[in-house]
Amino acid sequence: MNELQSVPGKCPPGLEYLLQMDKILINQKMELVEITLGFETNNRYEITNKIGQQMYYAFEKSNLCCRLFCGLRRSFKIYIVDNFGTEVMCLKRPLRCDHCCCPCYLQKLEVQAPPGELIGYVVQKWHPCLPKFDIQDKNQKVILRIYGPCCHSGCLPNYNFKIKTLHSSEVIGNIVKTWAGIVIEALTDADKFEISFPMNLDVCIKAVLMGACFLIDYMYFENKV
Repeated sequence: MNELQSVPGKCPPGLEYLLQMDKILINQKMELVEITLGFETNNRYEITNKIGQQMYYAFEKSNLCCRLFCGLRRSFKIYIVDNFGTEVMCLKRPLRCDHCCCPCYLQKLEVQAPPGELIGYVVQKWHPCLPKFDIQDKNQKVILRIYGPCCHSGCLPNYNFKIKTLHSSEVIGNIVKTWAGIVIEALTDADKFEISFPMNLDVCIKAVLMGACFLIDYMYFENKV
């Protein structure tokens, strides 16, 4: 039995869309205030299937002082709602360290679906030069790992964060930050991502991988203070 072929569990309400998905697109919305004044606002995202049909909408709730003085390291909650406005997920990120020279108190994202019901975590693991994350279930059991590129500072058009199995290190998916166009890339931090994973992956782990994409965006592709 392939290590990814987990016994299907209960699908959290509102995540039924993900059951038949093997690719998700996440597009950050451009903010006029950020473009004109350089003032960091709460982020908003559109989440679609691979042919561009909207499935969910995500919006950040964070403290103004955190956005001004903590920048990309800020604590936040991101609420994900369906097309009817019903909250189906919540991502919670506390204020923590993310420096490659500091091996303690690194980034951790809690994923809830629906809000209030824990389904898993995204946990940064220390590495001197490479982004590395564990994807954990609600019991903090490591299910998958994510390995990013050593360069993530704007020198490449695309950035591929590989999703690997725990034991065989087989690449079974990717979180790719894609080129959004020269104007958007130059003037905003409105990023575009593609997430791919096996169709038969547990729906809760798919949701946690979605959370990992948001954490990666904030850690590596938001404007720095």
